[in-house]
Amino acid sequence: MNRVTTRLGGLALLVLLGCLPLLAIPVPGVLPGYTYEPGTLQLLALCWLTAALALSYHLLFGVAGLMSFGHALYFAAGIYGLAIVLDRTDVPLLPAAALVLVGGVALAFVVGAISLRVTGISFAMVTLAFAQAGNVLVRRDQGDLTGGEEGLALATDGVPAALVGVVNTRNLYWLALVVLLFVYLVVLWIERSRAGHVAAAVRENEVRVRIIGGRPYLTKLVVFVLAASLATVVGMAYLLLQSGASPATSTADFTLTLLVMVVLGGVGSRWGAVVGAVLYTLLDQRLAELAHSEAVAGLPAVLRIPLSEPMFLLGTCFVLVVLFLPGGLAGAAARLAARRRPGSDQDGSGPASGVPAPEGAVA
Repeated sequence: MNRVTTRLGGLALLVLLGCLPLLAIPVPGVLPGYTYEPGTLQLLALCWLTAALALSYHLLFGVAGLMSFGHALYFAAGIYGLAIVLDRTDVPLLPAAALVLVGGVALAFVVGAISLRVTGISFAMVTLAFAQAGNVLVRRDQGDLTGGEEGLALATDGVPAALVGVVNTRNLYWLALVVLLFVYLVVLWIERSRAGHVAAAVRENEVRVRIIGGRPYLTKLVVFVLAASLATVVGMAYLLLQSGASPATSTADFTLTLLVMVVLGGVGSRWGAVVGAVLYTLLDQRLAELAHSEAVAGLPAVLRIPLSEPMFLLGTCFVLVVLFLPGGLAGAAARLAARRRPGSDQDGSGPASGVPAPEGAVA
């Protein structure tokens, strides 16, 4: 019954999100206007794509336990790959996207095959090195392909007219929502597949998996390539939404932002990754306006200076979540639900809270 209720609730939420461009719903302090306005739809579409990207990183970090510092490389590969193909060729959008996806898979396979030869912090450093190399190539604009620091504008000749321009922001919103749903279903399928179960076992004890005849390296490589492929798909949708490519999307800092989103929502939780990404994106956008508001400008310097920096505010929120909400937002929601179950202690100290009873105690 709980599973059916959850599925019906998820379907209802999806229908509501799909209808938002047709509704005039204001959310003061969160959204810049009514839900049908282009500025609001642009922000929400960015939230959905960021959530999809966080889900792809959840597959890598939360499922397989691989802390990569270079996941932005494949996101940028989708952005710049599609931008370059559309700019330098006359290939339509869908064949160009298929070509870029094949390139993203090949890139992920090569990088993963090399990086996964090591584990732990060494793996993280190798992925960071590859990501930094990609960022250098983007910024140096080899062969006048990437536009350097100025980025690369989207060539719209091969893009359907329904996906171009402010007047079509509604269509881009729906595209972003479809991408999020697609990534979520793929991640769900992988987690419940044999490869997903083996990846979770490798995360817990790689030596034991090897002893019982498993192939940890191959399993991690498959998950690595799948996560990178999903990031490439999200990157192509991001290019259409933003109408251009920026070198900021290829930096290691961007991957660290994904890590913050996953930790904020709750490591190991699909919904946690989605909620963490949406919350982070909204805070990032709205806190920037708060930082430059008249209310902050009128404060004393000791408060005005830190509050005028959005990253300071985001960092403070993250620290508070880590300190007071272990397990992220998903963990807090699970503990709250456990306390409300019949027979559980209201103070959360009983068996339903996950805290073991003292030895010899009567349940």
